Amino acid sequence: MTPDMFFLLASLLFSIGLVGLISRRNLFILYMSIELMLSSINLLLATFSKVLGDPSGSVIALLMIAVIAAEAALFLAMIIHLYRNNRTVDSDNFIELREDKVND
Repeated sequence: MTPDMFFLLASLLFSIGLVGLISRRNLFILYMSIELMLSSINLLLATFSKVLGDPSGSVIALLMIAVIAAEAALFLAMIIHLYRNNRTVDSDNFIELREDKVND
């Protein structure tokens, strides 16, 4: 495959993740959209590393995978905590997370 195909694939994955992040309200869908966007960035870093012949992009991608794993653990723990308190994973129901709370 040529690098152009990888760039196109990464752009497509990032676009799908962005649409999922903007259009959905479920916290699991939001989490998966963020992960998809971060994975597309890793694909771009690895492709640039291969095209330029410089291993630094691959090293950054590996470090980014470690950060993504830590972020996944924290985000899933937060979702579990919110579900236990509110019995929903719909992001519109979490008014305690907003700075300007709505008075009902």
